[in-house]
Amino acid sequence: MQNTSFRQFFFLFSTLSIFFAVSCSAVKNSEKSGENVIPTTKKWSERMALTLMKNHPEAYQIDGKTEPKWDYVHGLVMTGFEQLYKETKNQKYFDYVKGYADSTIDEKGKIPSYKFENYNIDMLEAGNILFDLYDKTKDERYLTAMQKLRSQLETHPRTSEGGFWHKKIYPNQMWLDGLFMGAPFYAHYTTKFENGKNLDDVALQFETIQKHLVDPKTGLLYHGWDESKKMDWANKTTGTSPNFWSRSLGWYVMALVDVLDYFPEDHPKRAELISYLNSSSAAIAKFQDPSGLWYQVTDKGNVGGNYLEGSGSAMFVYAFAKGANKGYLPKKYKSIATKGFDGMIKNLVKVSPNGEVVITNVCAVAGLGGNPYRDGSFEYYVNERKQDNDPKATGPFILGALELNK
Repeated sequence: MQNTSFRQFFFLFSTLSIFFAVSCSAVKNSEKSGENVIPTTKKWSERMALTLMKNHPEAYQIDGKTEPKWDYVHGLVMTGFEQLYKETKNQKYFDYVKGYADSTIDEKGKIPSYKFENYNIDMLEAGNILFDLYDKTKDERYLTAMQKLRSQLETHPRTSEGGFWHKKIYPNQMWLDGLFMGAPFYAHYTTKFENGKNLDDVALQFETIQKHLVDPKTGLLYHGWDESKKMDWANKTTGTSPNFWSRSLGWYVMALVDVLDYFPEDHPKRAELISYLNSSSAAIAKFQDPSGLWYQVTDKGNVGGNYLEGSGSAMFVYAFAKGANKGYLPKKYKSIATKGFDGMIKNLVKVSPNGEVVITNVCAVAGLGGNPYRDGSFEYYVNERKQDNDPKATGPFILGALELNK
């Protein structure tokens, strides 16, 4: 009887062992065979978001960061997640945004990695995610952080006409990038907490850009402008940098469509901003490649070394789609945006065996001046390094996909 029981136990144990071994093998084989972890049935906005969450369990890890840092690239991507949460009501997207804020803001509402005295306009951008977080949680830390960021603009250095310098280390300079970094936060804050009293000052930033950076021949805007004309990259007559960089133009038109969210219809400056969006968009649209994409150096697609670039293209898609949806731009821009998005999917987006979405051909970073010195030449822009799924592309990609309902 005991032998019979033992044999039954041994048989059961052996069967379970074999089952466990086969199961483990099946899991490993399914991983090797690239079984989709991210469903291809989901929309592109979610597929990209899930890719980022899979590769960066904590949002601060985006862009290769190993410790929490307050940064505009994270703010841009978190804005995409914020909009995705509004669209899907999926709590995990909200929690991902909140996780970033909570990792970078301490218990007193201070942002340890933010250096007020640097007067860097980039640092305001991530503040855009705090409005909704504060509204939903009523956590005073978020309000304290917003107030600190807002206070930077009280003493931020300006050009003689009132335009915010890009950074303290770049005196007398305005870059197109800076309009996206500062203006939407400034507009949102002043409408929410100051009865809109500083909307004219927000508009002034765009007026200054339009006055000094627009090329009369193409209608495109140069990347940067040095009021002092002292920088080696600056035109000695106009102060502008020598080339048109698609991502900088992308920052600018995104700034316009986002800022307009906070200008009431009866505000005297609203029509002016819409006209800037229309003139800039018309100039940019002329340089859309037949593929639907745009080149790194916007107007020199036929020059060797130039390439169809991911972040600028994604930014134009978002700005044109939102502009058309909101009625700021003619409806044809929705079609232009759709062509751009489809061009990205066909030419730049790769999907891995496990469903991860990867945007290729993205310029990692570009600027003017600094050390080592960046001269703004064609050769400079086309030779800067590229980075797959750079956040300057993934954020606008999510936002553009949502606007197009792709």
